Amino acid sequence: MPGQAYVGRFAPSPTGDLHFGSLVAAVGSFLQARSHDGQWLVRIEDIDPPREVPDSAEGILAELARFGMHSDLPVLYQSTRGADHQRALELLLERELAFPCGCSRTDLPRGRPYPGTCRAGLPAGRVPRSVRVRIANDPVTIQDQLAGSFREDLAATCGDFVIRRADGLIAYQLAVVVDDAWQGVTEVVRGADLLDSTPRQVYLQGLLGLPTPAYLHLPVVTGADGAKLSKRLRSDPLAGRSAPACLRQALHFLGQPAPPASNLEELWEWAIEHWNPHTIPRPAAMPANSGTSAEALY
Repeated sequence: MPGQAYVGRFAPSPTGDLHFGSLVAAVGSFLQARSHDGQWLVRIEDIDPPREVPDSAEGILAELARFGMHSDLPVLYQSTRGADHQRALELLLERELAFPCGCSRTDLPRGRPYPGTCRAGLPAGRVPRSVRVRIANDPVTIQDQLAGSFREDLAATCGDFVIRRADGLIAYQLAVVVDDAWQGVTEVVRGADLLDSTPRQVYLQGLLGLPTPAYLHLPVVTGADGAKLSKRLRSDPLAGRSAPACLRQALHFLGQPAPPASNLEELWEWAIEHWNPHTIPRPAAMPANSGTSAEALY
C-alpha cells in the first residue's frame, strides 16, 4: 500500500501439524514481507476450541523456527482478542447491521443462501442462537495479485452469514477482520482456498470502517487425490523431513526455481534476493463459494 509500511502475516489455526501446504503459505507471506522490507507477523487463530489439537500451536511455531521463520513481533494468540471481537459484534448489532438468528441447520435450505428468516425479527417460538450480518444487494469486488478481479454477489451466494456461532464463539470471518486491522496488516498472503472468504471480509471491513489490505492468494497444494492438504487430517506433515529440501520444494511450487543449496541460510539469501510474485503460478480456478459451509450455517 503506497506510503504505508508493509505488514504481512501468517495465521495458522492450531488444528494439527504444519504440512507442506501450510509451509508454502508461510514461505510466500514471509518472502513478500521481506521483499518489501516489512514486518512478518505470526498469529495463532485459536478461536475454535472444538477443532483444536493440544500442543498444535507450539508444534507449528517450532516447525516455523526450524525453517528459519520467526515473527518480527511477539506471536499473537487470537483467543486473547475476545474483547475486541465482542465490541465489533455489539457495534454491528447496535447499528442494526447484524441481527440475532434463531435458525438451526435443519431449518435452512441445504446448499442455498440464507433465506432471511430472522431478518425482521425472530419468528414466534424461536430463541436467539447465532448472530448474522445483514447483507446488502451490492456485489463486492476485490483485486488479487494472482487471481485478478473477483466479484461476488453475497446476497446470491451466501446471504446473511454468521458472525457469532450458535455455540457462542465468534466466527472466523469477523475475528480475522478485526485482528488484521488491529495488527496493521497491509497485505494478506494466503492460499487460494480462502479466496471466497475475502469478499465477506471486505464487506465486514466496510461496515466496521476498517482498512482493506491488499490480497495475494497463492496456489493450493493438493494431495494425490486432488484434495487440499489438511492439518486436521494429518496431511503430509513436515516433522522429520529435511528443512532445506522442503524449503526448496516450496520455492519451486511458488515458481521460484531455487538452485541447489547446502543449508537454509543460502536458500533464504537466494529466495529473498530473487523473489518474484509475478512468476507464481496463477490459481487454476476460482474456488467454489462456501457461503453455505458448515460454519456459515451454524
